[in-house]
Amino acid sequence: MAFQEKRAWIMGVVAIAAYAVYLAVVLGRAGDGVPLPEVAYVAPLLWTVGGAIAASIALNIAVAVASPGEAGAKDQRDKEIARLGEYTGQSLLVLGAMTALALSMAGADRFWISNVIYLGFVLSAVLASVVKLAAYRRGFQSW
Repeated sequence: MAFQEKRAWIMGVVAIAAYAVYLAVVLGRAGDGVPLPEVAYVAPLLWTVGGAIAASIALNIAVAVASPGEAGAKDQRDKEIARLGEYTGQSLLVLGAMTALALSMAGADRFWISNVIYLGFVLSAVLASVVKLAAYRRGFQSW
């Protein structure tokens, strides 16, 4: 497995795990009969984002230490796959930002706006990872 493919796995798994933890905490707090917009969500959001960043860095370092010869290697195919994945993933980030903008203009609660932005980031990372992994596993058409 190529080093860049391992990085794609890390990004996808960490994004999903962090968001699952966030949802568990926030929905757990709402289980006490508190309406969702009134749940204290800021601290869990910041902690899960920070934890995801730290976990991603630590796992990337661990993979680089485990295979030091591959860590810096990146050929043209790796660059094209990375570009394809990031461009594709950014589409969901833009969609999330547009949705947050629409919610803001409609006067929605900050809870919903913040959560749409966070979900946009998560879905962007997951889609980028899936596209990269598919390109590594099944190949892709280079334009």
